[in-house]
Amino acid sequence: MKYQRVDDVPQESVEALYERLSGEAEESGYFLNPDRDFAQELIRSLLFNQERYGYWACPCRRASGKPDQDRDIVCPCDYRDQDLEEFGACYCALYVDEGISQGQRESGSIPERRPPEKERNPLQEGKKEPGPSPLPYPVWRCKVCGYLCARSEPPSLCPICKARKDRFERFM
Repeated sequence: MKYQRVDDVPQESVEALYERLSGEAEESGYFLNPDRDFAQELIRSLLFNQERYGYWACPCRRASGKPDQDRDIVCPCDYRDQDLEEFGACYCALYVDEGISQGQRESGSIPERRPPEKERNPLQEGKKEPGPSPLPYPVWRCKVCGYLCARSEPPSLCPICKARKDRFERFM
């Protein structure tokens, strides 16, 4: 293992990933936490988790080390958009909404949205979802560009064309 501790992650790597994520977030209508030091510590943990598990397990949640079990907490996690819309920040506060980004308001406590492990993988161990669709979430389609996503609610902003939530329709 290259890094034994989170502190072993080189600052140059942290800064490079911070710049990349900041640019990608801005292009997609998202914002990183305006507290650069705080955001960089989260990014340091992402890099450590990449080395440790092989993927960017969210630093604010316990990862199993098994990609299939942790797919929902790979950064940006499945819960980011719902947390941003409801609370203005994701659970770890790496991503924040525009108001927090511009210092117009502060983020508060964000409750854990991730279901308990036994409820996360209903299709495991031969169990099937009841109902007509085997998908655990509805599929939403952006009426502007056709982007599809499977989640409980459509994203607040389309990552492709930046259309607002009201431009999505339930596809499946």
